[in-house]
Amino acid sequence: MKRFASLAVALGAMATGITFVLGAAGASASGASASSTLPTLTLAMNGKSPPVVGGSTVSGGVNVVSTVTGEAQAAPTLIRLDPGVPFSEVPTLAAMVKAHGGDLNYLDGYASVVFSVGANKGTSSAQTMLAPGNYVAIDENGKHLGPAEFTVSQSPSPATLPTPGATIASIEFGFNGARTLHRGELVRFENDGYLVHMVVGIQVKNRAVAAAETTALRAGNDKLAMRLASGTVNFAGPLSPGGMQQEVISAKPGVYVLACFMNTQDGREHTQIGMERTITVR
Repeated sequence: MKRFASLAVALGAMATGITFVLGAAGASASGASASSTLPTLTLAMNGKSPPVVGGSTVSGGVNVVSTVTGEAQAAPTLIRLDPGVPFSEVPTLAAMVKAHGGDLNYLDGYASVVFSVGANKGTSSAQTMLAPGNYVAIDENGKHLGPAEFTVSQSPSPATLPTPGATIASIEFGFNGARTLHRGELVRFENDGYLVHMVVGIQVKNRAVAAAETTALRAGNDKLAMRLASGTVNFAGPLSPGGMQQEVISAKPGVYVLACFMNTQDGREHTQIGMERTITVR
């Protein structure tokens, strides 16, 4: 299906066809620091090799600090393998997802995408909760030379995430939560549905254009939707059910249309069945 831009999620060398609107042209939602007293998990990405994982790999709330070199924007993603699924099964999972057109819902019962965010060149951060288990870290914008494997151990005293100022949740097929976000505000993005969803913010000139953008997206007219857009923000990449992350908002002030570009089994994007929501960033 034609879309704004095509990116790949790499479990091994597998392309899934997952899309972020306008690709790296969008600003990172996590450009401002989400610093706290949380343990810090570090991800170093250069666009040419798998992420280098460092810092604290313990369960509970963590601050994920991404350092990006060699590319304008990275898309750090963490995938947790279900209990009993070894690292050796990752290529098999990759092949299974690829055989189903890149549908990450086929990971259900084997693995979950628990964190996925935009990260501009330099250093940025976002927060999430990690359960004990085996994980792979991927830079979706990189050359997909394979994932980085790491294990999260059980913390004797797991950290708790700070309370966000606002929450936006994805469901089938729409968004719930705040309609106004504020720059500098800690905002939580979570998947409360039963399918994999993403939260892309498409900036438009005003609410009248937002209505036209929504109409174009529901009609599957991505070319028109692209022309109407003035920028994008990757608030949350694909997240499996229960996935959650929170970040300090640094998006430009203005009107945005939230959208999910995951595909249904019949090939329609979720935007075509009503997964849009107009919000304001102040």
